[in-house]
Amino acid sequence: QVQLVESGGGSVQAGGSLSISCSASGVISINACMGWFRQAPGKEREVVTSIDAGGSTSYARSVRGRFTISKDNAKNTLFLHMDSLKFEDTAVYYCAANTGRWYDCGGHAYEYNYWGQGTQVTVSS
Repeated sequence: QVQLVESGGGSVQAGGSLSISCSASGVISINACMGWFRQAPGKEREVVTSIDAGGSTSYARSVRGRFTISKDNAKNTLFLHMDSLKFEDTAVYYCAANTGRWYDCGGHAYEYNYWGQGTQVTVSS
């Protein structure tokens, strides 16, 4: 069974930090392009960050310098560490896999073919 399961969401005050993780199982390998997306109420799902097979990363301008994506290939687990959180970071965060690519990961939701169920991150101002 192919699965992406996020964990670690929660509530934090503005300026605080939070880490979330995504465990992959089945045919999904963390070595493929992996990404974190988020969706706030009333807004479209947007890319937050991605990481390719070589470990190269890409970040949305709104989170650059505050968020860090990483992965543990041996544990087939993806991580997102978030610092200096802002109220506008409040959203459901989704882990996604683009198993058709190992490099040049896309930045659009339609390019990712496997998704986790999402985890809520709430930042209070």
